[in-house]
Amino acid sequence: MPAENKQAGCADENSDLYAGANSTKNPDKDTKPDMNPDEYPKSVRKIRPILRRILKILIPLAFWLAVWQIVSMLVDIELLVPSVGVVISVLFELWQTSEFWLSALLSLARVLIGFAVGTLLGFVCGFLTHYVKPARILLEPLMKVIRAVPVASFIILALVWIETDALPSFIAAAMAAPMVWQSISGALASDVDPKLLEFARVYTIPRAKILRGIILPSVLPAFISSAAGALGFAWKSGIAAEVICQPLYSIGRQLQNAKVYYETPRVFAWTCTVCILSIALEHILKLAAARYGKR
Repeated sequence: MPAENKQAGCADENSDLYAGANSTKNPDKDTKPDMNPDEYPKSVRKIRPILRRILKILIPLAFWLAVWQIVSMLVDIELLVPSVGVVISVLFELWQTSEFWLSALLSLARVLIGFAVGTLLGFVCGFLTHYVKPARILLEPLMKVIRAVPVASFIILALVWIETDALPSFIAAAMAAPMVWQSISGALASDVDPKLLEFARVYTIPRAKILRGIILPSVLPAFISSAAGALGFAWKSGIAAEVICQPLYSIGRQLQNAKVYYETPRVFAWTCTVCILSIALEHILKLAAARYGKR
């Protein structure tokens, strides 16, 4: 009996030691587990994606502004690289003038008109070169030549034939059309399902319904992607044309005047305006395309 009691006592001590070891190894066993992101309140779940988007914008922006400021401090010559603060102050001064807004709006109007015309031409030419062989023979070399010619050379050549106020729109259209044409012709060749077209022909579906129901939805993603790229390129080319031809009330004219008078902070301020407007235009186009795609 004493031996049995002794063994039982040893077993109790071992069990206590085992329990103590487990409690030491798992000190957080009784603590409350972290909350699952899906268990957050609905308002918090809505705010988190917005905060992530804001941070994705602010972090790179802060980094490059810091790099700009460091370079300005190292150079220490405002005529070459003005500081961020000086450029921002000049930008605020420009915003308070009617000339700034008039120049920006007219430049936007010129480029957007040219972009709309060039996009329409590129879209139509893409269909023509895919379905009409004579059109492909005639238009394909023209599009390739337009893409190959440098923008500055094209602007100088066009300045001989076109009025100053219409030149930025013409250049924007000429730069946008080949990009849209290439994407549309490529999408018609590779993205349209030939089995669906064969099915539509067998069941004698009208061509208008084939166009609306099969062809256009197939080429729409490529068209949206090319239109976004064409808009950015048309915007830069249109501003470059304004720098050369200098129409009244235009961003290009303001840039050229600031450069002539060695107003480097003003050059930087107008360049920042060009960048901001370009990003805004592309963002608006993507939002409009996303809304149209949901319909």
